[in-house]
Amino acid sequence: MVVFPQLRLRRLRRTEMLRALVRESRVDIGDLVYPIFVAEGRGIKEEIPSMPGIFRFSPDQLPVEVEEIAELKIPAVLLFGIPEHKDEVGSPACDPEGVVQQAVRTIKHSAPKLLVITDVCLCEYTSHGHCGIVVGDQIDNDRTLPLLARMALSHAEAGADIVAPSDMMDGRVKAIREMLDTNGFQHIPILSYAAKYASAFYGPFREAAESAPQFGDRRSYQMDPPNVREVLREVEQDIAEGADIIMIKPALAYLDVIRQVRNTFNCPLAAYNVSGEYAMVKAAVRQGWLDERKTILEILTAIKRAGADIIITYHAKEVASWLQSV
Repeated sequence: MVVFPQLRLRRLRRTEMLRALVRESRVDIGDLVYPIFVAEGRGIKEEIPSMPGIFRFSPDQLPVEVEEIAELKIPAVLLFGIPEHKDEVGSPACDPEGVVQQAVRTIKHSAPKLLVITDVCLCEYTSHGHCGIVVGDQIDNDRTLPLLARMALSHAEAGADIVAPSDMMDGRVKAIREMLDTNGFQHIPILSYAAKYASAFYGPFREAAESAPQFGDRRSYQMDPPNVREVLREVEQDIAEGADIIMIKPALAYLDVIRQVRNTFNCPLAAYNVSGEYAMVKAAVRQGWLDERKTILEILTAIKRAGADIIITYHAKEVASWLQSV
């Protein structure tokens, strides 16, 4: 074995060009997906207080935003809808003229090459804020599945490129796959939130999407944070049901989970750099405690190094602009 002084590992760290030459993990613009919140109405562009730089848009305000995203060469957006009216069963989610359906058509007209991914979950559309149908004080898994399937179909009919169920109901990938296939949308991929943890890092998102549960919490259906072996069962099941891409959420506190899934399954893997992770960085930067660019790029590199192929992040626009300026 060669040892010091013949072996000097610092040789390849001496200059930026040398470091770049042997770099093992790289974040590329093509890895990024930018989440967008779409609010029903007109003339709406309002900043989310807990997420500086992130806005709610009404569909008519999207063209300028998505044209900028396309110019930055970000390949995809992920849409979350905020309806004007909600009910117990989240019926606005399946409305062909619903807020997300309108947004999909608008984006496809304004930036036709941009991939549009739609979140499939009832929490933004139910008056109680839960991700499924409530019976008594329980979430009824099986009664929720047909609604999720119809919601996904309505997104595909509007022109969505990928549907992304985030509800964590058992069997929802199978229900959605069957609904899409039966109605001529065999070509539409499913990006499954296979491992969505019951995390404390979703707070700013729930403000943005107006989706906080009105009673209890989501621990009976979202994953328990201490568990990792259970993730492998979730992922295996979703792939068996027809998922094309798997997602881990959140990303930063679950890098070990991303690595476990990458080591076990040979499928495209996404990770969601969630709202709380974004908000913490922005707050620290505003206080002068962190260098914004270095911190964000280090975080996204860690997510990529852990094994993610796709990174969903609210930092996507600024990262894309930085990478193009290098």
